[in-house]
Amino acid sequence: MSATAHAHVDDHAHDHGHHHKETFVTKYIFSQDHKMISKQYLVTGLIMGIIGIAMSLLFRMQLAWPGESFPIFEALLGKWAPDGVMDANMYLALVTIHGTIMVFFVLTAGLSGTFSNLLIPLQIGARDMASGFLNMLSYWMFFTSSVIMVLSLFVEAGPAAAGWTIYPPLSALPMAQPGSGMGMTLWLVSMAIFIASSLLGSLNYIVTVINLRTKGMSMTRLPLTIWAFFVTAIIGVVSFPVLLSAALLLIMDRSFGTSFFLSDIFIQGEVLHYQGGSPVLYEHLFWFLGHPEVYIVLLPALGITSEVMSTNARKPIFGYRAMVASILAIAFLSTIVWGHHMFISGMNPFLGSVFTFTTLLIAIPSAVKAFNYITTLWKGNLQLNPAMLFSIGLVSTFITGGLTGIILGDSTLDINVHDTYFVVAHFHLVMGISALYGLFAGVYHWFPKMYKRMMNKNLGYVHFWVTAICAYGVFFPMHFVGMAGVPRRYYENTAFPMFDELTDVNVLITIFALIAGAAQLVFLYNFIHSMFYGKPTEQNPWKSNTLEWTAPIEHIHGNWEGEIPHVHRWAYDYSKTLPNGDYVIKDQDFVPQNVPLHNEEEELQH
Repeated sequence: MSATAHAHVDDHAHDHGHHHKETFVTKYIFSQDHKMISKQYLVTGLIMGIIGIAMSLLFRMQLAWPGESFPIFEALLGKWAPDGVMDANMYLALVTIHGTIMVFFVLTAGLSGTFSNLLIPLQIGARDMASGFLNMLSYWMFFTSSVIMVLSLFVEAGPAAAGWTIYPPLSALPMAQPGSGMGMTLWLVSMAIFIASSLLGSLNYIVTVINLRTKGMSMTRLPLTIWAFFVTAIIGVVSFPVLLSAALLLIMDRSFGTSFFLSDIFIQGEVLHYQGGSPVLYEHLFWFLGHPEVYIVLLPALGITSEVMSTNARKPIFGYRAMVASILAIAFLSTIVWGHHMFISGMNPFLGSVFTFTTLLIAIPSAVKAFNYITTLWKGNLQLNPAMLFSIGLVSTFITGGLTGIILGDSTLDINVHDTYFVVAHFHLVMGISALYGLFAGVYHWFPKMYKRMMNKNLGYVHFWVTAICAYGVFFPMHFVGMAGVPRRYYENTAFPMFDELTDVNVLITIFALIAGAAQLVFLYNFIHSMFYGKPTEQNPWKSNTLEWTAPIEHIHGNWEGEIPHVHRWAYDYSKTLPNGDYVIKDQDFVPQNVPLHNEEEELQH
């Protein structure tokens, strides 16, 4: 970008920041400042997370003690839990909405929405996003879709109930079951608005990274966080429209008598008029987004981990270019592996072997990331604060969850454990827990930047250790339950005597889940209390190199007073010494990106 264009962006942003007085509404509600929008995303994501986790605890109690009466069921579920016993339709609805909320509204929006908004302008040296208005619009569309999804819980016939994948015919026939009625319609409307929000946000992130980098910020000097957010946005633009098309075709099947996904349907002996459609077509459309979605959730978490780990190991990230290449390889491969979700859909075995090959191939860039994290930690001067612990925890769950992916990615092995709790264990570890750890690491690390205060470190340790132990306590035994053949989404297994001996394992899993849920209350207390009463932060509390820590603590619309800092080096000059053995900056083991190169210093060839 030319110097003239930069000057124009600077002047425009300065005018914007200093020539009108912001009211409460323009500053806190309809804000166009990327820092405020990131907070809006984070708080909304946390509220949706509370709802999603609460649902999982309810259906875990049902699985552990099937048919038992719990007063809390009647209090929360009303007519869907007569005398405190959960109705089977409500069980499936809870599973459906839990999955939808956690995947889309917590992990996708919570990670990309929060941290792409907060960090892209600050770390590339921009005044704001390319379009503040589109940024505001994307948040409010996300908020609207969240409200619609929550409102669907209160529909008389019950919320959507076809699993979070919403396969037809359950989702395409309003009369199929209670959860196929108005609740399903609201689910589809909510997701259509959510996808529009994601596309607006993603286009904004891409344009901002390409066009608004400060002087000296070449692509090879970008922090790995920005690479991750940038590539995630590209995957979103490529794959989200496909899910939108699936949702629109499903709405047409439901409301306008078309047959895209329906054929030869019988209900109580009566033949319906639908013919010529295929539910497998829906599977292709859904999983073409559904698999890239795993990396839309994971890549931002991995980018955050790269930044947190390098900062707290006081070492340069190992293999910067290899890390960038692995992000790009994961992005490409993630779009050509969707068929491994469909091995038992009647797929041609040759096609199954192609998808097996591409799925196993994705292990290579994933392993590059894991090995590079471990090598970054090796012989580092580790600062084991909560953000660092969650980053190390992410590497652990990424590896353990990824190993079971090798089994599920093989078409011959997958048949045995398809749609069992083995699958649930795999994707919760590799996608759910790993991404949540990335989210927590990001919150602990950038909380001072967002709220100008520090979070309580000791409460952070309690939060990490209880969460880490309970996460494995929940999902490790699930692998064995799955290998024993227990199917997922069944609200009780009492009809199958061969599963009776696994009842105790389900009880154990549920106890761990309840403790893990309680640990998140520690985090919430720490988050809210620190927002108002935490210790005030200093300018650069983690002694970090990236540009966001050069911006003033007091937030201003435009990020920096005066000139934007220029960049002279990459983001990972930690513990760098001159030929005489001294640090580049005296008594300081880090060199911010805006510090010019020393006469005797060479720029690292990373």
